[in-house]
Amino acid sequence: MNTTEHVTNKGQGTTRIPNKLIDEKSPYLLQHVYNPVKWYPWGDEAFTKAKAENKPIFLSIGYSTCHWCHVMAHESFEDNEVAEYLNANFVSIKVDREERPDIDSVYMSVCVNMTGDGGWPLSIFMSPDQKPFYAGTYFPKHSLYQRPGLLDLLHAIKAAWEGSRDELIKSSEDITRALKENENRKGAIGLQELVQTGGSYLKRYFDKENAGFGRAPKFPTPHNLTFLLKYSYYFKDKETLEIAEKTLLALYRGGIFDHIGFGFSRYSTDAIYLVPHFEKMLYDNALLTSAYLECYQYTRIEPYRDIAERIMEYVKRELTDREGGFYCAQDADSEGEEGKYYVFEHHEAIKVLGEEDGKYFNEYFDITSKGNFEGANIPNRIKAINFDEFQSIKDERIDRLGQQMYEYRLSRMKLHKDDKILTSWSSLMIAAYANAYRVIGKEEYLEEAVKGVEFIQKYLTEKGRLKVLYRDGSSKGEGHLEDYAFYCMALISLYEGSFRAEYLKEAVCYTNVLLELFFDWVEGGFYLYAKDAESLLFRPKTAEDNAMPSGNSIAAWVLQKLALLTGDASLMKAYQLQLNYLSGVIQYPLSHCAALSVMLSEINPSKELVYVSAGKDTKELQCFLREIYTPDLTVIVKNKDNAKMLAELIPFIEDYPLEESDAYYLCENKKCQKPVRQIEELRELLLS
Repeated sequence: MNTTEHVTNKGQGTTRIPNKLIDEKSPYLLQHVYNPVKWYPWGDEAFTKAKAENKPIFLSIGYSTCHWCHVMAHESFEDNEVAEYLNANFVSIKVDREERPDIDSVYMSVCVNMTGDGGWPLSIFMSPDQKPFYAGTYFPKHSLYQRPGLLDLLHAIKAAWEGSRDELIKSSEDITRALKENENRKGAIGLQELVQTGGSYLKRYFDKENAGFGRAPKFPTPHNLTFLLKYSYYFKDKETLEIAEKTLLALYRGGIFDHIGFGFSRYSTDAIYLVPHFEKMLYDNALLTSAYLECYQYTRIEPYRDIAERIMEYVKRELTDREGGFYCAQDADSEGEEGKYYVFEHHEAIKVLGEEDGKYFNEYFDITSKGNFEGANIPNRIKAINFDEFQSIKDERIDRLGQQMYEYRLSRMKLHKDDKILTSWSSLMIAAYANAYRVIGKEEYLEEAVKGVEFIQKYLTEKGRLKVLYRDGSSKGEGHLEDYAFYCMALISLYEGSFRAEYLKEAVCYTNVLLELFFDWVEGGFYLYAKDAESLLFRPKTAEDNAMPSGNSIAAWVLQKLALLTGDASLMKAYQLQLNYLSGVIQYPLSHCAALSVMLSEINPSKELVYVSAGKDTKELQCFLREIYTPDLTVIVKNKDNAKMLAELIPFIEDYPLEESDAYYLCENKKCQKPVRQIEELRELLLS
């Protein structure tokens, strides 16, 4: 099905005339091209029209694999009654949150400030000069229980706009002022206290019975888990390690993991991770890959590595472009029903696999005639694996049968795929592949990471700056904070896995662009959009993690790494400013675990290793580093081929002369030791 035909005006026989979204690239926007609502993309045309006609603006923000975005579209945006009222009395704007995270961040802050909650679809009513006066998320067409209906809301807002506009405008100015004041509010406590408070919060909110944190719905939040792993390592805290491990195991056992096609869904709707919200997002799978890899390297328990490899198998098969980019997501809905693609009736395995194998398959994944999801079954391993017995997830017979059921599942129905390629999300996957090569050593993972970077270099850069997305032969949008921060992280991760100096050079280059365009050199912190970008209601800075770690936290990690790698004074100054900013804005440590991970590294002794190689082969060092868990070891490899490039990036590298034999120079806590010549001597220094 062509993307622009994804949405139809059901049962109303209307002529399919495209609206102003027809020239957009975003799959989400293209899903709404033939709505009877006269949608505009974000831009001057819409705002000029609103001012000229003196109409309020209805801003709707969502994304292409959002289940409730689909529901609201079917109920209201494909409905002629709603469309006629919107078209007559409002100017309607559609925004893809993945294409414009800057706009989404601003107006999600508005929604949370006004209602105490947020989510997608995001619905904002505002004046023609972009000042919001009403916000919410999903609205049904008609009022339902405690939730107002969209039609009722539209009538009420039209009446208020015509009868008490000054009060509406006053309220929007108050909201804007409050948001700006909130952005500037500061207060600092010690890094150690922040970090330990974060660890205490995660212990307190850990679900001891089912793993994870809090009550349903439960999100993976892998950056919280990687923080716990580092916390356990530095503080010798067995409890936080057990929390991270039990949660990673619970995620794998449940239906939130696709045991047939692999990969993780967005979140679990219940406490035991059985019933997911079935959409699969690239960023979840990228971040979870890195979390399982880190847990494997720390514990040496092989199933964590195996799960990471299965996630990467899914991404390569389902979300990878033939040129190396990574698609965004697969939808939750198929044939109009959420999850239908993923579930099985009890009899299906018998029919496909035969009586004996079908029975084995059903028993293995707890597939019964009664079912566990609306009469059907979500394959899971909840009853079969417990934490104490977690030694293997491999079963050759199940692998063979699972492949047959996967092929059968493909033949039943198709899933919508969001095939746009985002710089930010792709960078998370590049980092995951780079981490996989560093930890596991398989060349195929290095190749995927390199291809991902080459895709960004070819299609998502222009005149030394990053673009937001690529789709359908062209790129679009000027890069935001997440694009630059995540891409720089990917490049550093790829350097740390391969020791190829060109990736370090590019990381330094784009970090300097990041500082030039986004950084507040007075108070610290990175703005979400560049200084020369379109001016919005206000220019936000935020450090709070959501489904992904915040751009400000990843930028801090990038600055920390590059300052240690290069010794560059300006990078170190920026890093210290950034650390001060982060320590000042964190009020709820539980939602800033990515920043706390950076702080963990800051309050513990750093280790820097310079390896001067007489040849070019780094295999021995790479194999050694795979055997140990040193989360904040910084490594520079110098040889005759990269010496010139490194000298341009790292002035102090000239102090390490090339010799006829290898030499390892280790520094710890700003103190350096005499060089050693053998890898075993290095082992003694690092692990003593």
